[in-house]
Amino acid sequence: MTAQLDSQSVAQYLLDHPHFFDAHADLLAQVKLASPVVGRAVSLQERQMEVLRHKYHALELRLAELVRIGHENDEIAQKFQQWARTLLLARNDVDLPHVLIDGLQSIFSVPYATLRLWGVAPDFAHTWFAADVSDDARLFANGLNTPFCGRNNDFEVAAWIDEAQAIESVAILPLRSDGATGTFGLLVLGSPDASRFTSEMATDFLARIGDCAGAAMTCLLD
Repeated sequence: MTAQLDSQSVAQYLLDHPHFFDAHADLLAQVKLASPVVGRAVSLQERQMEVLRHKYHALELRLAELVRIGHENDEIAQKFQQWARTLLLARNDVDLPHVLIDGLQSIFSVPYATLRLWGVAPDFAHTWFAADVSDDARLFANGLNTPFCGRNNDFEVAAWIDEAQAIESVAILPLRSDGATGTFGLLVLGSPDASRFTSEMATDFLARIGDCAGAAMTCLLD
């Protein structure tokens, strides 16, 4: 009695005998497969070409996406260099916070930005960036190992910005000295666009901005 063949057995047989169609080349033209592309039955060769074209198109789309991401990263890197340069050109220590915030808004097109520092030197105790910060805000800052991005859920730190009622999304960056575990400040970025800062976005460049900002602000500490 001849054993019944199922589709898996046929598939395995063809895999085990890769030269089957060399010996039965006429079958390639005779076998017809349903094509979702042209809406009719096509030969095995035609179906194989469709599959290859589909894979090629998917690779093209993936390559285009990688190129786009590369261009975006290059643009952000150039902006970061330009912003860091403005910090280096600041003439006075007390001007640094304003230069930092102004640069983020103008170079990175961030609608709203501010910062707060604690533990500043007495000479800077009267400044806007050394305004009182609650214990809860400091505790929140110390708990941030990476920048926080997401919807503005009435964060206390967002209220440091005068236009806080217009802010839909925020990025909150902890400021630390090199090697320190505790923070000495927070940099807050805000946008009326809820999709500008999201929990799904990568924070690599924001972390670099926070590191650079923290290094620049250490000259204001006591």
